[in-house]
Parts: sequence; structure tokens; C-alpha cells
Amino acid sequence: MPATPVGLSSVEARTEPMSPHHIGNIRGMVSAGAPSKKVRDRVIELRKIITYHNERYFTHDSPEISDFDYDAMVRELAEFETQYPQLVTLDSPSLQIGGTGITTFAPVAHRVPMTSLDNAMNPEELRAWGERMVKGLGNAPMHFICELKIDGLAISMRYEHGVLVQAATRGDGNVGEDVTANVATIKVVPKRLIAVKDSPIPEVFEVRGEVYMPIAAFKRLRAEKEKENEQRIAADRKPEPVPANPRNAGAGSLRQKNSTITATRELAFWCYQLGEVVGLAEFTSHHDTLKYLQQTGFPVNTEVKVMNSIADVLGFCAHWEAHRHELGYEIDGVVVKLDDLAQRQALGFTSRAPRWAIAYKFAPEERDTILNDIQVSIGRTGRATPFAVLKPVVVGGSTVSMATLHNREQVQLKDVRPGDTVVVRKAGDVIPEVVRPVLSLRPANSKPWMFPTTCPCELKSTLVQIEGESDTRCVEPQCPYQRDQRIIHFASRGGMDIEGLGEKTVFALSDAGFIEDAGDLYSLTAKQLLQIEGFAELSVANLLASIQNSKSRTLPKLLTALGIKHLGPAAAESLAHSFGSLDAIMNASQDDLSAVDGVGAVIAESITDWFANKDNRKFVQKLRNGGVDFGNVVTSALPQTLAGKAIVVTGTVDGFSREEAEAAIKDRGGKSPGSVSTKTFAVVVGSEPGASKVTKAEQLGIPMIGAQEFVRLLETGKLR
Repeated sequence: MPATPVGLSSVEARTEPMSPHHIGNIRGMVSAGAPSKKVRDRVIELRKIITYHNERYFTHDSPEISDFDYDAMVRELAEFETQYPQLVTLDSPSLQIGGTGITTFAPVAHRVPMTSLDNAMNPEELRAWGERMVKGLGNAPMHFICELKIDGLAISMRYEHGVLVQAATRGDGNVGEDVTANVATIKVVPKRLIAVKDSPIPEVFEVRGEVYMPIAAFKRLRAEKEKENEQRIAADRKPEPVPANPRNAGAGSLRQKNSTITATRELAFWCYQLGEVVGLAEFTSHHDTLKYLQQTGFPVNTEVKVMNSIADVLGFCAHWEAHRHELGYEIDGVVVKLDDLAQRQALGFTSRAPRWAIAYKFAPEERDTILNDIQVSIGRTGRATPFAVLKPVVVGGSTVSMATLHNREQVQLKDVRPGDTVVVRKAGDVIPEVVRPVLSLRPANSKPWMFPTTCPCELKSTLVQIEGESDTRCVEPQCPYQRDQRIIHFASRGGMDIEGLGEKTVFALSDAGFIEDAGDLYSLTAKQLLQIEGFAELSVANLLASIQNSKSRTLPKLLTALGIKHLGPAAAESLAHSFGSLDAIMNASQDDLSAVDGVGAVIAESITDWFANKDNRKFVQKLRNGGVDFGNVVTSALPQTLAGKAIVVTGTVDGFSREEAEAAIKDRGGKSPGSVSTKTFAVVVGSEPGASKVTKAEQLGIPMIGAQEFVRLLETGKLR
């Protein structure tokens, strides 16, 4: 959140106005001459708020507000202090590098301060910085080095005569905390330096970098904590906080008093620069420094690039903003530095940051907004999912007005309430979620939200929490919400792919009494559809044609469309090829079903239970009467060279689209899962591959092949 050392992560980009609960606006308040009382009061308020949130972030590893809104306040304060230098004080948080309140571990004074970075919030600000570099160096040739900005915790590690003797957090930039025992548990951190040829082991060697929690490790930790909380709630015990994101989880893990706990948290580390060094020849460039660090045993991020122009730098930034979620760790920007160390020395520092480096910030993925209401939606299986109705806010590049709250336990744990200011997060393409409330802004008359006991449908059926499950469900089969959601699922792209039959149309047809289940779609008439608002003769003809076309969908599509619990596309594909028709699957025993590759006992039981239901049998008969094909199994005529083999595709493979590459694998009897595992036969690596898949393949020793080898694999089933 607050300012960070060179090469480290910092706050999210700020390009939009502050959230509504932040009073005051710099526009109209700033004028020439002495500051007005309104300005002075706002500056005092900003310093108080920023100091409070610094304490939450640095000392407690528990931020209340989003990075975006924090940074907006810091920038607003800096603009006031620039306009009115008489308002600047030595203790202003705009001049501070880190947090205060270090109480948990022994203090460590940094011999070389861990300085902060200025930020570029958009391409224009980055170009302006580049122009300053050109001007400051008198148009001399220069190279820029770009590094991913890891969202973790800054660490300085001191080696004496090649042995790790101390590790410390950044703290306030001058004094940090001693976390040596915990850092020593991180597997990738060298405990002893590797001797480099023709170079002595330095007497003192201080390395700086970022400790972070990989996304996979974070997900495992979060799942573990959520399971523990389910047990605590069941035992009428108060649940414990669940880490909101990898940064907080990593920081909390590193600051554990018991290092054995830290050792279980799967922390990782990237180094990015040197601090104090004694007994080693000076380097001339930053990329040579990184090369040396790698040679001595330190992990250096593989995505470091040297660029010749700001235009190239902007291209690098744009690429990683678009592909950030393909990495196995979180980033929030790119750090850009001059590569030449002599040029750095010539430019020097401002009072708080180097002139020769800047942090380019990506669009924020967390924002603050107002939670107007909490409502409950009912899914096709009866699952009651609470969701937040929000004051619209732009986050992660799109406007968010609703966000999931997952389930009853999560609402209880987070204690979010209507009227709260909340932090909303949207990472990648995932559904937005409410991360936490901003307790300091909670209304005085606020009361905890209570999960409803009845379904919001007109039947007002009872909502129950089934033993052994975290979900609350409506168990009334005739619930109209479940009915409509089942129809929507049936018509979706992953199901029968009925173009033109979206949610709005399904709801309208249901409300009009024209459909009670998806089977009724096949008896719809033009006369009925013309009664639905928005439909004319052309749109009616198009929808009826789409419904007619859906009758010939493949058996795997039909199986998926039925919405049987636990039955996904992959298992549906296996069942279709094993049994050949819906009737054969419907009449198969549980043992026969579970024997199919990729099905197993749980899915088999769910299938037999579904077909045993009288209402489901009637529904299937409606489909039969409507002319739906129950036995459309497409069998490839191609040689089954990849039978039983799992081939993962990452990146763009020459000669294939992503869909074509996966289809080619399946046509030859193989599988194309979305992730790398010990069962993976090979990984096909195209241009711009997902770094997490490549890293996982390297860790597991899975063969990685290019386009030409992929073609040979398709033909022969062999890698060589």
C-alpha cells in the first residue's frame, strides 16, 4: 500500500476519483497565495487518515481500505504540499517510506536505506518521466530495464563471508524488523552464497527482494482456513479471519512468532538489487548485477527485460497488464529503471525516491464503495448465495454493481452489513467479491445482517443448511427460481447452446406460463413468442430455428445441459463414448457408470439418483417427444495416437487456434486439461505461454514441446 523500496510492489494505480466517503476535493480548494482554512483542515485530516492506514498495513498486515483509495489520498496530500510548501512538515506521511509501530520483532537498522519509488499512473506520466531522463542526461543514449512489480513484502538479507546472518523487513525504510528465523525457512533463499568464478566471496553482501506467497499456496491456505472456520462455527466458536489476498497472507506468514508455522506456508522469493556490499568490484549495469545475483544462488525473476525506448517499455507494461493472471504470483505493475549505474548516480535522488526509477501501476483490482444491500439468489440446485448490491464502482477495468458473498459462513466471518463502506476485489475474469468492511467508516447504528430463513420466491419455502455442507439451500423442487436457472443452464453455450435464449427471455417465458422446464422449449410456438416484449417476427423465427438446431446437439452437450450434480463436460464426454446413448446411461448401474474413466463413485451415484427421480424421468420424456437426439456421439475417424494421454496447451501454437489445438488432441483420443499435474504427458508451449504452467512443468519434469513437435506427437503419439 504505502510507498515501497526500489523494485518492490507498492499501491495500486490511481486514475479515478476517490470513493464517495472521502470528503473534500482538491479542485476548487487550491489557489495562489496562502492556503485557506478548508485546505489546512483537509491536509490535517489526510495526514491523520493516512497514518492510521499505514499502521493497519505495516504493523498489523490487515489493511482496511483498497490500495487504490489509499494512494488517492497520498497523491491528494502531495498535491496540496506541492501547491503550499508552507504546509509541509517533517512528519508528513507523504515524506515517509514505510510504516511505524514496529513491536513484534527486534529492530534492525538498515545501513543503506530502503528507499521508495515515485509512481506513473498512466502512459502519459511514464512518457513524461522518460522525457525527464533524456533531459537530465543531456540526450545521452540510455537503456531501461523492466521488472515485474511483485505484490509481496520487502526484505533485506545480509550475508557475511558468504553466510546468511540476518534478514529484516523494510519497516519505515531506515529501521525494520528482524525476521531471520522465518526467512531461513524459505526454500529458495540461499543460506550460503555460491562462489562465482574469478570473483571472491564478498565480506558483506546485502541482497534485497520480495517475499511473496504463490497463488496456488494462497488458495491452499485459504481453503484450509475456511474449513477450520466451518468446524469452529459448527462448534459455536468464533471464526478466525481468512487471508483476503496473497500479499496479506504472505506478510502474516513471514511475521509469525513461530518459524515452524512460516515453514508450512510455502513462501517464495525474488531478488532485485543489492544494498551494502564490501569486498566486491562495482558493477556497471543493473542487468549485470542481476546476472551476478543469479550466479550466487538467488532466484531472479525470468521476466526482466532491457528496453531501448519508452515505447518499448510501454509495450512491456501493456503485455503484462493483459497477461498478469497467467503468472503463478500476483503483480500490480512494472518497475522501470535506468540500466546504466553511472547514469543513475548522475541523476541522484529526490528527498524520498530515486529520479532514475519509477513504478508503472496497473489498473486497480481493489476499490472501496458502499454496500447498499445484501440479497440472496437461488441457483438451479437450490443453493442460496448471498450477494452484495453495491454503489457502482470501476474495478479491474469494468463497472461492478454486484459482488458475491459466497455463503452464510463468509458473511458471518467478514461481518459486512448494509451501509458499510467495503473493499471490492476483481482479479482476472473472476466474479467480483467483497473482501472486507472498512470498520472505521461503519455507521453508528449498524446491525449485523441475518441470513434469511425463507426462499425469496413466492412459495416462501424454508432455507436449510444440510449437514456436512457449508451451503444453505432451498429444498422445494417446485421453486420457480431453481426452475428458471435450470432452463438457463440447459440453453447455455456449455449445454444445448440455444442462441437468443438468455436470462431475460427465460424469465419472461416462465412468467407468462409458457415453460415450466427446458422440455417445454421444444413445443413453443410463434404465437406465444410474439406475446413476449421485444419479440418480432424475425427474432421469433431466429429463436425457433435455434431451438430446432439444438435438437441435434451431441450427447456430451445434452448430458451437460441436464445439470446433474458433479457431472461436468469431461465426464460427459467419457460417458457418451462408453455408452453411446442417453437411454443406455439412464439405465446403467452405478457400478457400470463408476467404471468409466473420469467418472468414479461420486458422479455415478449422482447420475443414478437423478434418473431415479420421477420428475426428471418426465422431463427426459418431454425431450424425447420434442425430437431431441439421444444418441449423437461424434467419433473421430483419426488414428487414436493419444489415447489416454493428457496434453496441456499454453500460449498460441503456430498453425492452431487454442480451440483447434485442444480439439486435435481430443480427436486423437487424448485429453486436454487446463492445468499441469503429475498425470500430464506433455505441455505444448506456444507464443506468450502462461508462466505458471511452464513453471509447474519444470518443477514436475514434464516434457515441453513446440509447434513442430506437437504436429509429430499428433501423428505418432510419441515425443521423439
